[in-house]
Amino acid sequence: MSGDYFISILKPMFEGAQTTILLFLIAIVVSIPLGFLLTLAVKSRFRPISWIAQVYIYVMRGTPLLLQLLVITFGLPMIPVIGEYLILDRFVAACLGFILNYAAYFAEIFRGGLLAIDKGQYEAAKVLGFNKWQTTMKIILPQMFRIALPSVANESVTLVKDTALLYAVAVPELLHFAQTAVNRDFTIMPFFVAGVIYLLMTMVLTFVFKWLEKRFKFE
Repeated sequence: MSGDYFISILKPMFEGAQTTILLFLIAIVVSIPLGFLLTLAVKSRFRPISWIAQVYIYVMRGTPLLLQLLVITFGLPMIPVIGEYLILDRFVAACLGFILNYAAYFAEIFRGGLLAIDKGQYEAAKVLGFNKWQTTMKIILPQMFRIALPSVANESVTLVKDTALLYAVAVPELLHFAQTAVNRDFTIMPFFVAGVIYLLMTMVLTFVFKWLEKRFKFE
């Protein structure tokens, strides 16, 4: 394989990687806050809200992400009467699918973080004169974040790899261009190049979360 060949396949694959990174950033920025809101909904004393949130999390975690992407991209437009209003751009549909799916996973991570906090923390805060808002913002949430951070990091790495599912809904991302090169040139090398690019992205993400863990560990 010549250097010119690698250059020729790297350019479109880097363009695909930009789509991968963009999807990741949109999904992570929106799904984490949404996941936290779902956690609060599950813990709500208003039963209908708690029940709806629990059913939502169960459905999103219990069905494949690929199926959810296919339903949002191709299934919603087939709904009678309102289907024509539910036709979404492929990339927008993919973003929506990833956000809805990963919000459910982050909700469970945050719920686990809250459950890991000793109940004595609440009692101690009450003795010290903290109100419920102060207890939540200054004591509970910082601890929950530290506890949940490793799991959030792991789920974020999984999100990077899951972006390859864009290929199934015809969004041209990294794997799409790798597959195109393989079919065109009859060589498996583009798959290895794609694998290296995925590894580089996950490596950078891992370093970022390791830095965050060290920073918040001692604060």
